[in-house]
Amino acid sequence: MATFGPWIGYTVRGLVVGNIYALLAIGVTLIFGVARLINFAHGSVFTVGAYVGWVCVARLHWPLALAALAVMAATGLLGAAIERFGTRPLQGASRVAPLLATIGIGLILDQTIQLVFSPDPRALPSPLPAWRIALGGGSIGALDLLIAVVGIASTAALYGFLRLSKLGRAVRATVQDSEAARQMGVDIDRVNTGVFAIASALGGLGGLLIGMYYNGIEPGLSFQATLKGIVAAMLGGLGSMPGALAGGLLLGLAESYGVALFGASYRNLFACAILVLVLVLRPEGLFGDRQRAAEPLTGRFVAHSAMVRVPRWLAGVTMAAAVLLPLSDSAYLLQIGTDTLLYALLTLGLTLVAGTAGQVSLGHAALLAIGAYVSALLALDLGWPVAVTIPLGGIGALVIGTILVYPAFRMRGQYVAVTTLAMGEIAGLAILNWTGLTGGGMGLAAIPPLALFGYEFASAASVYWLSLAIVSVLALLQLRLLGSHLGRSWRAVRDDELAARSYGLAPARYRAMAFACGAFGAGVSGAISAHLFSYINHETFGASVSILALTIVILGGLGNVAGAVLGSVLLVGLPELFGGLAAYRVLIYGVALLLLIRFRPQGLLGTA
Repeated sequence: MATFGPWIGYTVRGLVVGNIYALLAIGVTLIFGVARLINFAHGSVFTVGAYVGWVCVARLHWPLALAALAVMAATGLLGAAIERFGTRPLQGASRVAPLLATIGIGLILDQTIQLVFSPDPRALPSPLPAWRIALGGGSIGALDLLIAVVGIASTAALYGFLRLSKLGRAVRATVQDSEAARQMGVDIDRVNTGVFAIASALGGLGGLLIGMYYNGIEPGLSFQATLKGIVAAMLGGLGSMPGALAGGLLLGLAESYGVALFGASYRNLFACAILVLVLVLRPEGLFGDRQRAAEPLTGRFVAHSAMVRVPRWLAGVTMAAAVLLPLSDSAYLLQIGTDTLLYALLTLGLTLVAGTAGQVSLGHAALLAIGAYVSALLALDLGWPVAVTIPLGGIGALVIGTILVYPAFRMRGQYVAVTTLAMGEIAGLAILNWTGLTGGGMGLAAIPPLALFGYEFASAASVYWLSLAIVSVLALLQLRLLGSHLGRSWRAVRDDELAARSYGLAPARYRAMAFACGAFGAGVSGAISAHLFSYINHETFGASVSILALTIVILGGLGNVAGAVLGSVLLVGLPELFGGLAAYRVLIYGVALLLLIRFRPQGLLGTA
């Protein structure tokens, strides 16, 4: 018993947290079943539930039962609003369009929570009795039992609802064949609204329970909650209610045992690794329907439209203004310009991947991190000149990034987005845990400054001109690529994969080439940033950077080189230039993404 005692405690903790993951997974699989949509705003609703619960329990001192009802009511209404105003208007669009809309909604909710409650963590004490029952080397408390009961009871109640109630039968009919259900008189819109409300209410309840379990909440809960809910749902099988429960419990156990063996910093790495393995080896999950999982989930987010032709004289004037900007002698303005150009380097690659090749990537910021660490480590540990390490950073991002994302090249639609999100998280977690090489959580400091062939870029103007030169060269090269046979092949794979195959094109190979070309520019951007900042860590290039980059390319026009630069100016430069907007930048990004997908999916300059 002494040997197995601690593992009993790990098992109890794994099952408790696994029940929370199951609540999230049930919501994810419910929404996917009726809308064929992976809801990336689900974690934000979870966080809203945690904060509503904090207000009810910690501030208003309501009984737990009343607080739970208030949380479920508030998040249920929020879920219904997300369906009515966020995803329903996009029913006729590509399947990727509502997915991107839920990302925008998530950004809006996350930023609103920060503005209302501040980014600081808050304590959420449990009002339940503090007694615990010893069990081997572990123990079980009142909150543990409550979470287990809620998880199992919710699954059973939902199963009964789907089997016995009229609305439940309508939900099942919609899952089987929405068009046939509509012809039989089922109100599909009402079903979707009800499912979003139920899923969100369960997610919000999970937020309250996890806050009490860890005795604290923070706005950053949303990303991890979204990730865990998606992983658990896919592990069990999207569309399977028992699978959602089993997937949540298995994920909770895997994390608990993994933390016991390797440490807490590896917790999220297990979730990402499980997700990738499931997507590659068994995309239908443990209990899912293989036929449904094999559906293509197609939907490149490209709205065909005539490109806006920028007159040559306007392009010349713009370029002249960019070159002459350092004459303003404003260090602040030049810093904004440099940041904008570095984002343009990132988004040039992403617009090639997402627009030209049709692969929506949610983990592109990982390429920045790879380029930054490769260049910084070569300069710090080996003493190589920065003029050499920066392009090697781009090559490192090209090679490592392409290897990491390779499983996504054979996937399409929403599965691509989920896979790239997981790969981006894996890269960040690898940097965090590879302490001997990357410095772990301490990061890398005293990185050598920018210098090329003996000339040190000490002034803001010199750094700006260097960034402008690199962006200009890579933009011209990308324009040449788009006009070449390779560019036409990329667009052929994007527009009709089946037809492209019939002409002898290998879609996976061409997507890999597009990603590799885009990764190089992103790696160079990260390398320049590392030498410019002189310090980086695993949080320097987070998931929010990937979402911002995707918003930029949609704003400018997917596949549009000039659009990538214009979008960077509008979403990176302007909020910084108007200092009062900087605090609301994430909110601006979310609103911009949502409005663009709804009203201008082709972007300002059109898609290429």
